[in-house]
Amino acid sequence: MNVWAFVLVVALGAMSPGPDFAVVVRHSVVSGRGHGLATAAGIAAGVFVWAAAAASGVAALIAWAPGALTALKLVGAAYLLYLGVRSLRSGGQAATVEPGTRKSRGAAFRDGLLCNVLNPKAAVFFVALLPQFLPADPGIVDTVVLSGLAVAITIVWFTSVALLVSALRRLLDRAPVRRAIDRLTGVALIALGVRLAVTTAR
Repeated sequence: MNVWAFVLVVALGAMSPGPDFAVVVRHSVVSGRGHGLATAAGIAAGVFVWAAAAASGVAALIAWAPGALTALKLVGAAYLLYLGVRSLRSGGQAATVEPGTRKSRGAAFRDGLLCNVLNPKAAVFFVALLPQFLPADPGIVDTVVLSGLAVAITIVWFTSVALLVSALRRLLDRAPVRRAIDRLTGVALIALGVRLAVTTAR
């Protein structure tokens, strides 16, 4: 296995701008470090789901079944649109934490998880990626190692984003800045949702 090449490809994929980045930034600004970290953990859990699905062949089935891929694409697009509209409607209001920190962080984890799991491009990414770095006759250990690396890279990157953004929260939480972040995040998520709905993941 060419582990370092795999690490580089996954790292570049994680760092590329997308809905995962947007939801981590917004939760970190709106609700602070704990919620940003919970979102990052949700995204990493989504990566684990896709890595496991790719290893078991489920992701390949989804990726090459037009009906399943289209359904997943539309559901993912609808969820991004929902997140975008919710961000726009908040309009830079003061952070509102749901009763019970555990419930609120659970919602942040859910946003990160669904944002990743409902992205059909993640299925295609892992179906195309994993076989390139596995030996001709891969064993379970080979697959587990690469899947674990993908999850670790994801959690390190998005945890770093959450920590950096939350460290700047005092500056970013000012009303004019919050309004700008909410609007930019909302527009970005809506644009990503529309793009996902009208383009193919292949």
